[in-house]
Amino acid sequence: MDLTARTGEPYCLAGSRMAFTNWYYVRPSGLGWFNDKGEDVTVKGNDEPGQAHIHSDEPAIGICLIVNPAQRSGQIIMPRHAYEDGGWAVSTIIEENGIYRVWANTGWGDLKNRGMNFFCYYESDDGINWKAPNCGIYEFEGNRDNNILSADGGGNVFIDASASPSERYKWIREHQFSREEYENFLSHRPGKVDARCVRQDVGVFFGAQGAVSPEGLRWTIIDEPLVMMHTDTHIVAYYDAQLGKYVGYFRDWMVGPQAGTYAESNDKESITRWLRCGRRVIGRAETKDFRHWPISEVILEPHLAMSPNEVLYTNCKTTIPKAPDNHLMFPAVWDISTDRTHLVLATSHNGRYWNYTPGRSVLETAPFEQWDGGCVFAVPNLIELPNGDFALPYTGYNVPHKYPRKKATRGFGYAIWPKGRLIGIEAKDKGSFTTAAVISQGRKLLINAEVEKDGYIEVEAADLQGRSIVGRDFGNSVRLTGDCFEKPVVWKGYSDLGIQKGEPIMLRFRLKNATVYYLDFEQ
Repeated sequence: MDLTARTGEPYCLAGSRMAFTNWYYVRPSGLGWFNDKGEDVTVKGNDEPGQAHIHSDEPAIGICLIVNPAQRSGQIIMPRHAYEDGGWAVSTIIEENGIYRVWANTGWGDLKNRGMNFFCYYESDDGINWKAPNCGIYEFEGNRDNNILSADGGGNVFIDASASPSERYKWIREHQFSREEYENFLSHRPGKVDARCVRQDVGVFFGAQGAVSPEGLRWTIIDEPLVMMHTDTHIVAYYDAQLGKYVGYFRDWMVGPQAGTYAESNDKESITRWLRCGRRVIGRAETKDFRHWPISEVILEPHLAMSPNEVLYTNCKTTIPKAPDNHLMFPAVWDISTDRTHLVLATSHNGRYWNYTPGRSVLETAPFEQWDGGCVFAVPNLIELPNGDFALPYTGYNVPHKYPRKKATRGFGYAIWPKGRLIGIEAKDKGSFTTAAVISQGRKLLINAEVEKDGYIEVEAADLQGRSIVGRDFGNSVRLTGDCFEKPVVWKGYSDLGIQKGEPIMLRFRLKNATVYYLDFEQ
């Protein structure tokens, strides 16, 4: 028997936080039909219609998922050096050992045309106030006392815990390769090329390029393309410890197969006919070898409530802080009829299957003539600031996406969700739900919730069989009211869950006029 194929409770949290970004951690209600004597007659009874009565077990009723729109932070970093003129396109932000780290590409518009396109590095203790450390790597105007890492830009950075120390950091980006590089790749990996990567209309060959580094500062570019496919900025990748694979999210296209003899033609017009009818979507690929990727497969298209002119541009795949099994995506929706953008939210419990969350958007482009009033594109990762706010970095432009760029500028800002209140379970009146059983990551429980003045939250802790843990039943629950940001969940006479770390637990909730965002397990 393949034990790795076993499914069911208890689940294992990948971090210390249970966040409610979809219904994955909420048990569906069970039901039974009972007669007037209280006997279970589900399916097997012979009662007349109207005689049996339904009863729900672990009822998930009166609740829905809600998403809060983001607040704007304003620009986070202002240009201080000549190589930063024109602003930044943020590549990645990572919180590591209490330090926030940003990698960004500078140079835009006319500056890029003059070779002012640099890959730069910044650090912060609080995610708000940033410094440009002297990395001593690249000489600019006769001086190496700067934060420039390279002159040709970089990609999406991630930490690879599975790699050797020399390759602990990796980045991946879109790249336009030469014909020689393309033909060399084709000779080594026949049949592994996306035909659309050959753009004869503009004379380039699209693919993905990678680089490795021991500390995220000194980078070595991998000689061969990681994959030859038609992708574009901004590719996002990470190492998935549960899969034991690298996972990447690519700019892809949804387009159907070309018919008959047209598909056999090699003329320029026939080869590129997919560009006009196709729609930009998000693709996904996984591999055990970072240096060799398959062609991505489409995993998210524009939803049917969008207009036929709206496409998915950048993907911004990320996760909830402290909950790496809560996968999020903040695609930039680009309207190709108006050149407008806005950010939406999709969630997944495994990174493969995605659903859009309720609502139109989480961040609209700002009013025109503001620094981010042209277009906005989110980038990983969603971080938690020291005060508990969730912050999503984005690059804002002062002109629309396809507007003339020679004099355009761009900047780095945050989409902010105060106190981490991005998405949660809401009961507008009375509601209830039960979590799936999970392996507890601690003996104490903190809750992030909002309760209106006439509302409350009650919590019951139960074991794997659903039996309430002694003293942690609803009858002993100390009602939660008001602003419950990182507030301890307690019962009369008890401040812990009544179990040890590593034991399974499920949690039952009764709530009225309240929203639960996430739960933190602590020792």
